[in-house]
Amino acid sequence: MRELLRWQPELADDVFVTRDFLDRSPEFVELVAETPVHAHLVSDAVVRVVADADTPPGIVAVARWQPADLADCLGRLGPQGFGAVLSEVRDPGNLGTVIRAADAAGAAFVVVTDASVDVTNPKVVRSTAGSLHHIDVVTGIAFPDLRAATGGTVRLVAADGYASTQLPEADLDGPHLWVFGNEARGLPDDQVAACDAAVAVPLHGRAESLNLGTAAAVCLYASAMRPGS
Repeated sequence: MRELLRWQPELADDVFVTRDFLDRSPEFVELVAETPVHAHLVSDAVVRVVADADTPPGIVAVARWQPADLADCLGRLGPQGFGAVLSEVRDPGNLGTVIRAADAAGAAFVVVTDASVDVTNPKVVRSTAGSLHHIDVVTGIAFPDLRAATGGTVRLVAADGYASTQLPEADLDGPHLWVFGNEARGLPDDQVAACDAAVAVPLHGRAESLNLGTAAAVCLYASAMRPGS
């Protein structure tokens, strides 16, 4: 909520807040005063009805959200820029976690394919911890259309646990997009084949695998730590 009001207050129409929340977070009053949002003092019962959460924090917003344009995002991608693609990711918590990791790593944008969970799902929004209001997110793109849009100028790098190339040896030079697949199945074979490279995160201990959010964070930070990034 704070990130929405700090970074995109024009998208917030109304905020419903309880007295208990105001007592615990007095700085919220000043934050709201600096925005055009309409704030309403309501009871705990009202927040429980409106909020899609088991234990709402005492504040709910009615806000709009606008997905980014793929062509615009690709056009603004720098010579060492990078981003993330989420293909067929169905778990809201995982999708939100990767958006948050991409934001933290300095990714230029995130693409969520049409076969993935809706970005406006409340659990996705909460899992981003505000990053949905920091980073451009493109939605509703079919994977073949993404491949066609990137052409030969932006490389697609598949995160694939079966790839022969390990992350420390991966060529991440130039603009590229990491492609992450479904939590259980990974990327379909045809999508891996359509990418310019496939890279695996090495497992040095006894763990069988990494979950999607962890693997994505490792890959994105590998791109972020390149010289010139």
